[in-house]
Amino acid sequence: MSAALEVFVAQGYHSAAMDDIAERAGVSKPVLYQHFPGKLELYLALLDASCDTMIANCRAALESTHDNKQRVAAAIDAFFGYVAHDTGAFRLVFESDLTNEPEVRAHVERVTIECAEMIAAVIGEDTGLPADASKLLAVSLVGMAQVSARFWLTEGGGLDREQAVALVSGLAWRGIRGYPLTD
Repeated sequence: MSAALEVFVAQGYHSAAMDDIAERAGVSKPVLYQHFPGKLELYLALLDASCDTMIANCRAALESTHDNKQRVAAAIDAFFGYVAHDTGAFRLVFESDLTNEPEVRAHVERVTIECAEMIAAVIGEDTGLPADASKLLAVSLVGMAQVSARFWLTEGGGLDREQAVALVSGLAWRGIRGYPLTD
């Protein structure tokens, strides 16, 4: 799996070859096919694991505290930490070259949907906003975190991760704190 991840991250789905993956893993191509019927199934297995990681990171961030300002910072940091990880697995989730494939699209959208649902639950509970309003705000926060983290990784200039997280979480907190808490 790690050999496949390296190849898919470096080459993208379309350019990656099962021969390259087998060679990098130090196995024969038939051995690779014993575990995965094809390249798409291998890609989906990696994508699933990558999505699970990001969703777990978001859940852990939200559960790390009951202070909403710190929750915002922790959730933003979860996205920054995920894109900063040296495996580059985020590229499968946020930059896949196979998003026109319905199964891949569904996997990729799962990160936004599940993270937004967790965040929406907190927003709804704290503000009393209806579910659809809470969900829209949550999707906005997830989008902000994901896009800004990817931008920081490639174009962040001299900002270290801590500085970038502080800036983005400060922006997010200044917006979301305007929704009053309910009793």
